[in-house]
Amino acid sequence: MGAAGGLGMLGVGTAADGGTTARLPTDVRARIQAKVWGTPLVDTHEHLIEETDRLQGTRYPRVRCDDWAFLLSHYLDSDLAVAGMSPEALKRFFSPEMDPLKKWSLVEPYWAAVRQTGYGQAVRLACRQLYGVEDLSAETVAEVQAGYERTRRPGFYERILREEARLESCQVNCITGEPFKESRQPTLLMQDLSIVGMFAGPGLETYGRPAGIEVRSLADWGRVIDWWFERYARYAVAVKSQHAYSRDIDYQRVETGVAEPLLGRILNQTQVSAEERRQLEDHLFWVAVDRATEAGLPVKLHTGYYAGHGGMPLSRVARNANSAADLCRMSLGTSFVFMHICYPFYEDLLAVAKHYPNAYVDLCWAWIINPIATKDFLKKCIVTMPANKIFTFGGDYIPVEPVVGHALLARRGIALALEELVGEGWLELAEAEDLVEPLMRGNARTVFRLEEKERALASAPWV
Repeated sequence: MGAAGGLGMLGVGTAADGGTTARLPTDVRARIQAKVWGTPLVDTHEHLIEETDRLQGTRYPRVRCDDWAFLLSHYLDSDLAVAGMSPEALKRFFSPEMDPLKKWSLVEPYWAAVRQTGYGQAVRLACRQLYGVEDLSAETVAEVQAGYERTRRPGFYERILREEARLESCQVNCITGEPFKESRQPTLLMQDLSIVGMFAGPGLETYGRPAGIEVRSLADWGRVIDWWFERYARYAVAVKSQHAYSRDIDYQRVETGVAEPLLGRILNQTQVSAEERRQLEDHLFWVAVDRATEAGLPVKLHTGYYAGHGGMPLSRVARNANSAADLCRMSLGTSFVFMHICYPFYEDLLAVAKHYPNAYVDLCWAWIINPIATKDFLKKCIVTMPANKIFTFGGDYIPVEPVVGHALLARRGIALALEELVGEGWLELAEAEDLVEPLMRGNARTVFRLEEKERALASAPWV
């Protein structure tokens, strides 16, 4: 079932509430939809494991269970927990030992509460698109399981991502321990270089051992950072840090003379205070960012909402946009990509992206956190900031199947945003049509230099 099949399932362009899109002439809606649904997306953020690893099933640590429940294992599991599903029930639901057909009874009491969330809709749409199943239920779970087994075959990443989701390529932030993944599908699963362990910790073993450098000083650690950039900057599309899960992104430029003895104490396994560790992180953050800037790599930073449940310090999240502005001001030559629209503080991020030439906003993950807020955010972006600073899609998934559902939601939201801007008189139809290509693929291709990266990856030494 091709991606165009999702258009009817989502009811794109049918504003039954009598809203803006309902007042548009049918041909205007049709032209915008045709443009959006006919344009490939560049996916700027995923956590996909390699297809060969996924095919190992539960022998691979990130595959919690190798059945239909795996589709619910990333993000939707949090909605289920917040809806009241117990940790014990969730553990059984994702157990590889439990009969897949019996798992529905565990999730059924909570399904009505989560099926309409962005997380729930992405999974439902994926099941419709990939398996032809309208919704999860006791009657359809066997059909979903059969579809899962039928789909999960060698080559299914290419089919799901390029044919079903209509993605040109994905940008993957590897979360399996490697700072850069030498992907076996390098131009499909393009990679970020993770810098978080270069400054947080720092990750002496993870980064130092592959480089073959014994770290005895701050200068040695700088050589380790250089090694990673020298080896992978040519192939990486960006550098990435999700350190905002641990602290605010208010990194200060701390002098080498302050940082040097602090790393020495860590190397000697001498205790450092939280404030001292923060100073070392600040110093090393800028070492990594300056190295990325020299290599022409954008710096992707997590902002806003936390994955998971029961542990988000909202007051700290609220400071992200202010700190983002400070980062942009402190390094005007660095292209900063602020991810996830800083949800729920996206109005502040609009101001940052409008004011700073080196600030970019990425709607990755946001369509399934809050699809309506993300549609409204995109409308505001278009009339507030230069349109070449916006990236509109990243699935942000570990399992590949829900990426299809997320892409369908994103296409719906992009089309609705443009339709509403035309219907409200903020854009002419031709202007809306002209925005589709840069918003969906062109901006990402330019900022991440994808043509250059594709050429490099095609001849990468590990391919």
